[in-house]
Amino acid sequence: MDSTLSFFVMLAQYKNLSAVARALDITPPAATRKLMQLENRLGVRLANRTTRSISLTSEGELFLEQAKRILADIKTMEDSVSNHRQQPRGVLRINASLGFGRRRISALASKFALRFPDIELDLQVTDKPVDLVADNFDLAIRFGSLPDRRLVARRLLANRRYLCASPKYLKKYGEPKNLADLAHHRCIIHNQNDEAHGIWRFSHQQHTEVIKVRGAMSSNDGDIALGWTLEGHGIMIRSEWDLNKYVAARRLKIVLSDFLPEPADLFVYYPSRQNLPARVRVFIDFLADQFDPV
Repeated sequence: MDSTLSFFVMLAQYKNLSAVARALDITPPAATRKLMQLENRLGVRLANRTTRSISLTSEGELFLEQAKRILADIKTMEDSVSNHRQQPRGVLRINASLGFGRRRISALASKFALRFPDIELDLQVTDKPVDLVADNFDLAIRFGSLPDRRLVARRLLANRRYLCASPKYLKKYGEPKNLADLAHHRCIIHNQNDEAHGIWRFSHQQHTEVIKVRGAMSSNDGDIALGWTLEGHGIMIRSEWDLNKYVAARRLKIVLSDFLPEPADLFVYYPSRQNLPARVRVFIDFLADQFDPV
């Protein structure tokens, strides 16, 4: 519709169908047909034709006034949407895993909000898988492999994982010497997504080893499982990003350090690289700046 309006505004400006045809790179008969189709659709005559020029009827003058106003509104709308992409503003809906979202992303979101006050942040934390499109999230921050190959991901942090236990537990039950020893230990299982219960995978000397452990206690909340481990209930797998401070404080000890559980790198993922709103783009760049280069 806006092309028809633009055609009529140009016609009123040039006052000549041939000149409009040349400007639009169409034939003069095509320009004449375009005007006739518009008049037939409206049921009124918009212009009086002569061999050299045209003049607008009173209905044409009225249509011209409205056409200019509509085209101006369309340009304002397009500029607004385009600026929305260029200027960071609007609502940014973020999803993050429960523990990491509470302890790390919430603080980063606070810092980001101070830097970009025109962006409204909505941070939702859950350990359940999310569908970014169906659940209306702009992006998600998750450890581990990409949940959907159709998504775009940017790695924020390389994250190794280790087996660990408290000195209290190791003093009581001894320290495992190999993976087979885990069958005789109390293991604390952090159930995530739909992973098989108690199935642990390790890399050792370029080989993958899979074992089934006996769970003394299990939870879908990593902080609960960590608390149990700190209290001496068993051995668990914990991410390096969170484990180091407990090891430094001698509250936990890494065991079987030659056997590494599958890594769980930190990613931010989003539906598409194309036409990213500015609020999404600047938040992704902000996150990347907050973590060590990988």
